Amino acid sequence: MSVQAPSAVIMVRPHHFTVNTETASDNAFQSNVMSDADHTVRAYKEHTTASDMLRAQGVRVHVFEGDDPQTPDCVFPNNWFSTHAGGHVAVFPMKAQNRRLERRHDVLEMLKTDYRVQDIIDYSGLEPDGLFLEGTGAMVLDHIDRVAYAVESDRTNPIALERFCTHFNFEPMVFAAEDDAGRSIYHTNVLMCIGTRFALVGTSMISDPARRREVIKRLETSGRQVIDLTTVQIGKFAGNAIELMGKDGPILALSQTAYDVLTLEQRNQISAYVEMLPLAIPTIEMAGGSVRCTIAGIHLAPRN
Repeated sequence: MSVQAPSAVIMVRPHHFTVNTETASDNAFQSNVMSDADHTVRAYKEHTTASDMLRAQGVRVHVFEGDDPQTPDCVFPNNWFSTHAGGHVAVFPMKAQNRRLERRHDVLEMLKTDYRVQDIIDYSGLEPDGLFLEGTGAMVLDHIDRVAYAVESDRTNPIALERFCTHFNFEPMVFAAEDDAGRSIYHTNVLMCIGTRFALVGTSMISDPARRREVIKRLETSGRQVIDLTTVQIGKFAGNAIELMGKDGPILALSQTAYDVLTLEQRNQISAYVEMLPLAIPTIEMAGGSVRCTIAGIHLAPRN
């Protein structure tokens, strides 16, 4: 078992999938194509198949239905809450107003019913002051060495980040990152994935060379092999993956798009630590996120 790789997750199946116009301005991964009824049907089917495949691997998957047409990004629940060992839950402030509607009482009630929850710290009150921190999209958390890696952006406010890190005992490690066109990376979890014994990182996209070396050194010092990803691979969501614990050991859930763009050498390096599980969600990826974004890991002890 690994505190880095949860064996249970929450996913929200989209019933009204569309591309969110409120987030388009700072999400370069998002498609400009507006979704139609066919896209909605395909996204629903992709999500259903993906959650079934995770269950087949022994991951406990709690699926909630995203049936509110006012929440086009509900399929990405990892942005509004996170869970932590010891029974702690965080609820986060979101930049886009329609994304704030994704916060759900029934999700939190399920966590309290099925898992041992000690407290819920709600940071959403920071939104009126323009202080945002979009969960495990804004931060990639090293649950073992207690480091919160975070790309500078409007969705990762340093004050909100500092508060979270103080409450949840993480050390913030902040850096700037941008793509080949000079556009800032909107969420850290498209740039990097931290597993128990490895990390996938688009190192060349970290703007400051000195800071880049510090990030790599910190990951290597934690005992992880750093597997470098190109900017092209990052653009195909190769960094947007998550290690989970299945019935036969650790798996890496990533999209088929991401898997296809990895080299044979990279696949072999990753496979030394986990079984790779490609999930085909090309329609959902039009909204600017991939497999990692669709999964909220549960790092809580089950009641039964």
